[in-house]
Amino acid sequence: MKIVPDTSVVVDGRISEKVVDGEYAGATIYLPEAVIGEIESQANRGRDIGWDGIEELQRLADLDADGEIEVEYVGGRASEAEIQRASEGAIDAVIREVAVEYDATFVTSDIVQAEVGRGKGLTVEYLEPKDRERGRLGIEDFFDDTTMSVHLKVGVVPMAKRGDVGNISYEAIGDEPLDADRLKEFASEIIDTGKRGEDAFIELREEGMIIAQIRDMRIAIAEPPFSDGIEITAVRPIVKTTMDDYDHVEELQSRLKERDRGVLVAGAPGAGKSTFAQAVAEFLDDAGNVVKTMEKPRDLQVGPEITQYTELAGTMEKTADSLLMVRPDYTIYDEVRKTDDFEVFADMRLAGVGMVGVVHATRPIDALQRLVGRVELGMIPQIVDTVVFIEAGQVQTIYDVVTEVKVPEGLMEQDLARPVIVVRDFETQRPAYEIYTFNRQVVTVPLEETGDATEESGVDRLAKNEVEREIQAATRGPVEVEIRNPNQAVVYVSEDDISHVIGKGGGRISDIEDRLGITIDVRTLDEHPAYGSGGGPSGGGGGGGTGGAGGEIVTPEITSRHVIIPVDGSRAGETVEVQADGEYLFTATVGRGGDIKVSRGSAIAEELERAIDRETMITVE
Repeated sequence: MKIVPDTSVVVDGRISEKVVDGEYAGATIYLPEAVIGEIESQANRGRDIGWDGIEELQRLADLDADGEIEVEYVGGRASEAEIQRASEGAIDAVIREVAVEYDATFVTSDIVQAEVGRGKGLTVEYLEPKDRERGRLGIEDFFDDTTMSVHLKVGVVPMAKRGDVGNISYEAIGDEPLDADRLKEFASEIIDTGKRGEDAFIELREEGMIIAQIRDMRIAIAEPPFSDGIEITAVRPIVKTTMDDYDHVEELQSRLKERDRGVLVAGAPGAGKSTFAQAVAEFLDDAGNVVKTMEKPRDLQVGPEITQYTELAGTMEKTADSLLMVRPDYTIYDEVRKTDDFEVFADMRLAGVGMVGVVHATRPIDALQRLVGRVELGMIPQIVDTVVFIEAGQVQTIYDVVTEVKVPEGLMEQDLARPVIVVRDFETQRPAYEIYTFNRQVVTVPLEETGDATEESGVDRLAKNEVEREIQAATRGPVEVEIRNPNQAVVYVSEDDISHVIGKGGGRISDIEDRLGITIDVRTLDEHPAYGSGGGPSGGGGGGGTGGAGGEIVTPEITSRHVIIPVDGSRAGETVEVQADGEYLFTATVGRGGDIKVSRGSAIAEELERAIDRETMITVE
């Protein structure tokens, strides 16, 4: 009998077992040098399967010396490139060629290898893979009942985040810095378990980064050149909750049962957002809904009834397309961060799927703000009707999101009525914010009472900024604005600029008044209290939010490929500076069409999008 084994049966010790059992007694074993090279490479990397393979080779050598079998080493040595491409079948092809050359039975525990071999006309013996026992990982010794995450890096003492949800501290959990050999040992054990464990899998494998899910732990292994040294980060949930563990959610539970809800679960990192989201997922499943998740990586701790999906072919868009064929009642999206994520979330919601998205935000309203500019404003309440804000592991705030056609709060003119997104406190139903378009800009106005009679209201600040913007466009010098009441403002400009602001026959100021729905009294800066006392106005120069004298306030538009900054068409060809709240971002040349286009994905575009997300004022100088 002639046999050619592949790597899978050698590392499992299957050949020597069958020799001892008598099934392969007297056989000639042709061991491909490609198998030996792969086993040696795995052992050099500290992987258990490499050492298991070496032990099997030694057993086969002993059986050969005893005359039980005959072992011949054949074929060419696998190159380093072939070993690196082993997962793509490079070594498998070499081993199959050996089986053809020696007209031997090809023995494997790899079902793909077996089927390919049969397709090539080989005589194939397929052996069911052995269940390799996997016990406790070495890295688990760093965990205790209060440990949320463990952080190990070469040359640094072991660190961990420990405590209760909302009260986590980052602390040293060892005295001696870790060396590379120990970290490599941990990494090999994690990767091997991730590849072979029944309750484990490799989530992501790229050069320099591997992410594995093993039981309830998500483990990231970073190596150079991606990182400056070997680092292992293991995260696990320290609590598992149900919705009954949270306050003030009875009505929310009732609403979720009605289907067709769009919910954003928001909070700061470590606040307990994902813990709440998985409680929502299991509540919905118990209520008789078909529930799926979209995660990268998959780390929500949900029951087996809930299928967890990750990126399909490298994109969540394809995952969403597949899920729409499955027709879930609800999908939990953890986490919604980039523009593409928000677009996928919106598409699924508008397709009729109930959506629960997990979003990083430091305030409840910030979760909605992250949708502005990414989806059409009027569609937001159809995409998200509920915001749940988590802090220190508890539900702190719940908001309702609805659309009303009305005059925005604080404005008086009836012809200013428009669609307004009203954000209400879920429990009291009192309006907390209004979001609407004002003078071509999307604005978010807080409505809660501040308790400080001298503090400007949100509407006053909005009116002041808009008046200042309009007047600044007609002046060269500084502008000061004072809001007297919702219908009247006083603006102070230099004496040389008054004629420009008023315009011929008062036409320009009348146009501004008509656009803003407010009466404007124009005065000289000498009449301003601060200037009249001999100094400059408090706050300096052009006042809040104009970006300085001459700065043109712009509203960038985010498209699928560009961030487009519209600029006054007369400035085509000019080199300008783009600023966010007066802070320099970058220098650019205005195109022929009177705009600046920044390609999405570039460092500049990402910085600009972050500035837009923070609602900072973008200006062009």
